[in-house]
Amino acid sequence: MDLFEAIRTRRSIRRFQERDVEEEKLQQILESVRWAPSWANLQCWRFVVVRNRETRQRLSDLSYVESFFAPLGYKANPAKKGIAEAPVVVVLCADPKQSGNLWDQPYYMTDAGIAAQNLMLTTHALGLGTVFVGVFDEEKVKSLLNIPAEIRVVGIFPIGYPLSEKKEGPDRKPLSELVFNEQWG
Repeated sequence: MDLFEAIRTRRSIRRFQERDVEEEKLQQILESVRWAPSWANLQCWRFVVVRNRETRQRLSDLSYVESFFAPLGYKANPAKKGIAEAPVVVVLCADPKQSGNLWDQPYYMTDAGIAAQNLMLTTHALGLGTVFVGVFDEEKVKSLLNIPAEIRVVGIFPIGYPLSEKKEGPDRKPLSELVFNEQWG
């Protein structure tokens, strides 16, 4: 699959087959993340790979934050089942001290976002699926996975073979609404 096809056809996958992810594919995903660009090449990201069923279930339970989802009418995080079902869950962390800070703007989130994009595109290109889960109880996730206090948990990625065929993605705004030449407007 070429890069542009991967970008156009990647979808958020929240349900997975009961099928293991081959170690070689997981290593390819992690290797692609290792090559992501970062502030001054400091590579602030770290990953916790979780295969244990009980730990995945506990992560799933921590993905519901009532104060976020209840006002939206959700009784659960749409990715909750996927975290428990996926054979592999990757927890993306970042060390803010190993990234830049310019005009009070911390760049560790940008670094982690670039790494996350590499993870999602590589996962898709290998015939697997994932979804970025960004709502969770960070302190409880850190406690569960023994993540140091100074490290931030940025996202949770269940990874596996999609349960069903990928659907067409939602429409995108035309470039004419997104791109300005020379100046805004």
